[in-house]
Amino acid sequence: MTIQTKHGLIPASYLFLLKDDKILLLRRYNTGYEDGNYSLIAGHVEPNETFTQAIIREAKEEANITLTSKDLEVTHIMQRDSKTDKNNERIDVFFVAQNWQGELKNMEPHKCDDLSWFKIDDLPENIIPYIKEAIEKSLDNISFSEHGY
Repeated sequence: MTIQTKHGLIPASYLFLLKDDKILLLRRYNTGYEDGNYSLIAGHVEPNETFTQAIIREAKEEANITLTSKDLEVTHIMQRDSKTDKNNERIDVFFVAQNWQGELKNMEPHKCDDLSWFKIDDLPENIIPYIKEAIEKSLDNISFSEHGY
């Protein structure tokens, strides 16, 4: 008899912050994961926290901006397996926001060495592949994808 174990997905929230035809990206630095590559404002969902609450918190912690749930719309959901270990399956919720309060500022220079706007149709070559995929799927109005399987 084979005993099956339940697996847990690691939840994370991501933010497509849009202005005109540009998206805000941050370059990871000194984190041990994808350093030197561009990503989004993002973070793990903490226990007893919703995906929405997580991205509102991360936006303040990482970029000094204030969002409300009314500013946010879910644009894509991705189930992801990074293949680095058998307990690294993730569920990522991508939100889009075009309105926020506060002035953008890199609040974590020890983890991020660039915070810049990029034309959404001309993303940098050194963008994390699953981030690029989520942006492209969202632009194509595809609301769900599976990456790394």
